[in-house]
Amino acid sequence: MQTRELGRSGLRVSALGLGCMGMSFGYGPAGDRKEMLALLRTAVDRGITFFDTAEVYGPFTNETLVGEALGPVRDQVVIATKFGFKFGPNGQQTGVDSRPEHIREVTEASLKRLNIDTIDLLYQHRVDPEVPIEDVAGTVKELIQAGKVRHFGMSEAGAKTIRRAHAVQPVTALQSEYSLWTRNPEPEILPTLEELGIGFVPFSPLGRGFLTGKIDQGTAFDSSDLRKNLPRFTAENREANQALVAVLTRLGERKRATPAQLALAWLLARKPWIVPIPGTTKLHRLEENIGAVSVELGEHDLREIEEATARVAVHGARYTPQMEARTGL
Repeated sequence: MQTRELGRSGLRVSALGLGCMGMSFGYGPAGDRKEMLALLRTAVDRGITFFDTAEVYGPFTNETLVGEALGPVRDQVVIATKFGFKFGPNGQQTGVDSRPEHIREVTEASLKRLNIDTIDLLYQHRVDPEVPIEDVAGTVKELIQAGKVRHFGMSEAGAKTIRRAHAVQPVTALQSEYSLWTRNPEPEILPTLEELGIGFVPFSPLGRGFLTGKIDQGTAFDSSDLRKNLPRFTAENREANQALVAVLTRLGERKRATPAQLALAWLLARKPWIVPIPGTTKLHRLEENIGAVSVELGEHDLREIEEATARVAVHGARYTPQMEARTGL
């Protein structure tokens, strides 16, 4: 497995990470615990060293799963987790919370659930409009000085907010949605990250599974699957968005790559400091995703992908307005 440095931070990770959220919730019922533990350990065996979790995944159960699986190989892996939400009595997410005292509480709780002494990369999961970002960055800076955290990250933050945070505590990585069907970060975010030397960690790099080509208008989602409520995943929009999968399939065939592999290879070719974190609960998908690292795309290939995908409109918003404002996913 190739490795990459996240920006100019000195933090090196495998070129492809593993998003662990779906193992516990979000895309239907949680996976079988023994199977998920085995999958995580297989990922390490295959060379993946970068694992992404968060307190909100479950909530709380995903960190425990990741901690148990990676405990025996702690010195070989980089574990990223996140703070920034508050929860009701039944564990439901009730809003954002990045007050300094809450950040410290969450950090201690995450360290216990993960069963580690130091969090390698601690993200603010979503910007809290009630708390100055300088206070957030300053609190994480104190946690770094105390040895509880190694690196500071942000998620779905805007360029101005990133700059303000970075001036207080250098930001190692930004995690935001980015793929061939969600390209919002390109105009402002990518140039800002390149200028400041911040790495980029795209989540949902396969469009929540859509770019694998295995989802169509007839796919039935479990009631607990978040895609059931996403505008982009209505049956009508799924049918319309097959045009993008068809382009990836056609272009991928010449590279002997699946649509998913081509989509990941495209991200890897964008910048050397981009590290996608596709999630999966299946071994064969893990192997397929890892295969993307070996797919080489030259300038001609990238130009062809740009031209072909530019002719395809993506139908449906990625979130409802309410989810856009509150989601931790």
